[in-house]
Amino acid sequence: MLTIAKNIRFLRTQRKLSQEQLADELGITRSRIGSYEEGRSEPNIQLLITLSDFFKLPVDMLIKHDLAKAGKQPLIHVGQNRVLFPVMVDENNNDTIEVVSAKASAGYLNGYADPEYVEGLKRMNLPFIPSGKHRAFPISGDSMPPLGKGSYVVGKFVEDIKNLHSGQTYVLLTRNDGIVYKRVYNDLKKDKTLLLVSDNKSYEPYKVHAADVLEVWEYVCSINTGTYTENDLNLESIMQMLRQLQVELQDIRVGKAIQKRSG
Repeated sequence: MLTIAKNIRFLRTQRKLSQEQLADELGITRSRIGSYEEGRSEPNIQLLITLSDFFKLPVDMLIKHDLAKAGKQPLIHVGQNRVLFPVMVDENNNDTIEVVSAKASAGYLNGYADPEYVEGLKRMNLPFIPSGKHRAFPISGDSMPPLGKGSYVVGKFVEDIKNLHSGQTYVLLTRNDGIVYKRVYNDLKKDKTLLLVSDNKSYEPYKVHAADVLEVWEYVCSINTGTYTENDLNLESIMQMLRQLQVELQDIRVGKAIQKRSG
């Protein structure tokens, strides 16, 4: 059976629509829906566009990818006609993490929304990762010590940019800079921007407009595949990390105090 035939049936049943109900939504006859689902005919390009708009899926995904293989979980919708497949598992039913290698990262800005690019990413699994959609990104430069070349940050996908917590670290994909890993301060209510701050104070903070942020992944853990040099763990970087940890612990204490008073 053609992929598009299976996908029309899968998406219709997922929406709990009868063939007649879907036909009414698309402005065609029920018999045409039946013909498509049975593989006796194929929708023309105009109807493919209509299906794409109705189900909020790229045409490419409708005709080339078996959506039923994504599992019973609903697809995560991201923006207009783009989806993120739910958590994938290996043969032992362990959650897998998509790994953007240093080589693959060069094409991530152009390929992040391309199902074929994402399917080509390598995968790994870590037993302590919480539930959710995760991806690992390579780190370059020295703006976020002690992480540097040879390190990876594993992030959990953030569906709504408004849910970012000021002072925490995130991997962001932006239109102008591609993949960046920074400490983020949420100024969306003020001026629809995010302030990106490096832990290495040699780098100046800068703002990005919300419209230029394509993806956000919340820090979960880091993996170092390289070795440290004496300069990587100098006294200044250690003191900086300790000062930041103290600030974060203070924020936690304040948050707990507020919860107790409100409770």
